[in-house]
Amino acid sequence: MTSSSEQPGNGQAPAGRPGGDLFYVPVGWLIFVMAWSVYGLTSAWWLVGNSDLPDKVFYFFFGGLVANVITVLWGLYLLGLAFGRSGRFPRHFTIWQIATIVWVLARQAYMLTVPEFVFSARSLGITAIEIGIGLLCIYLLRPGSGAGTVYTRPQTEAPPVFVSIIAALLGIILGAVIGALVGFFAGSVIADVAKVSCFEGGCGYFAAFIGLAGLVVGAIGGGILAVWLVHRRRRKPAA
Repeated sequence: MTSSSEQPGNGQAPAGRPGGDLFYVPVGWLIFVMAWSVYGLTSAWWLVGNSDLPDKVFYFFFGGLVANVITVLWGLYLLGLAFGRSGRFPRHFTIWQIATIVWVLARQAYMLTVPEFVFSARSLGITAIEIGIGLLCIYLLRPGSGAGTVYTRPQTEAPPVFVSIIAALLGIILGAVIGALVGFFAGSVIADVAKVSCFEGGCGYFAAFIGLAGLVVGAIGGGILAVWLVHRRRRKPAA
């Protein structure tokens, strides 16, 4: 005998599609890509004022920095949709993922055609993995898969996406500052306890590396926490 909880009208997953939990894989992938982009931004400051690189190499790295900035900002918008349980998330995520795959392919093609770069099987493997996961996410959120029922909560009204973006930016800034300070302090303590050599600034570089890791973790964690708090406190019943 079929129970009422199994009827399609109540928002449950229809038979024949992936389980509801799989629909959160794209969100996890989005957070990972954003974290990797933040790491890329924080670890590329050496490009500022560096005039020793060939023009083609410099433009490649500079283009990567621009792509990382766009990824973080676009990702904040998508996280706002996801945390706000917006039915627009699957379509907007798919657009972002297609654009990301196009960028990854263009980046790899550039590296293969410019003689300043050396062929790397590892780079090709990473590119293949990025594209594979991206295609999987697109498949999970494809039209007709039922993903919209997972990301839509019609009985409540979420805060505006703009509010989520502002909260995320503030959370990223505050989280990055706190994470960097905590990381640098922890790195200093670890270097002292582990008796890391200070020859040519070795202990300082170690502390700075831990501080950088803390900055990345704090930025991502602060942004996600801020968006979660906004949607948890400001969600109200729909009229």
